[in-house]
Amino acid sequence: MNVLVRGKQFKVTEALKEYAQKRVGKLAKFSDDFSDVHVVLSSERERQKVEVTAPLSGFILRGEEAAADMFTSIDLVVEKLERQMMKYRKRIDRKRGKVQWEEAQRAQDIAAGLAEPDEPEDDNVVRVKKFPARPMSAEEAMMQMNLLSHGFYVFLDADTEKICVVYRRRDGDYGLLEPEY
Repeated sequence: MNVLVRGKQFKVTEALKEYAQKRVGKLAKFSDDFSDVHVVLSSERERQKVEVTAPLSGFILRGEEAAADMFTSIDLVVEKLERQMMKYRKRIDRKRGKVQWEEAQRAQDIAAGLAEPDEPEDDNVVRVKKFPARPMSAEEAMMQMNLLSHGFYVFLDADTEKICVVYRRRDGDYGLLEPEY
């Protein structure tokens, strides 16, 4: 795993770089498929922010955390990414059927009072919504999104005739997702 650490309008010290590489490098225990993991350190007002992006065989693992201290931010984002990886691996194992025996064993332990039940997972689709996808520009889609008070809006781009998504970013600006075929 190659951990690339850079600062965004922020001077990265050697100690901070080594700490980030060491902590983020621990994600390698989950998979050998990590290639270049990007770590971006920045300072916003009195918050120290860390963004980690790790491409991993078919999906992108991404985490972002902010705290008063940069070292704390790094620790928080690594914990978040570890939880994401555990959830991903559990989902894959469940699909492969490896977890059946472990779940039966866990149920026996819970019944015997040797273990506590897990918190329920929120992986179920609870609502399906259909809508007409009419051609419009990204500006029209942003207006529709604001009128509906939603955080994102799916639309058919009038120029490219592709399904796109416009969304509101945390910083208040807008983002546009365009698919590549």
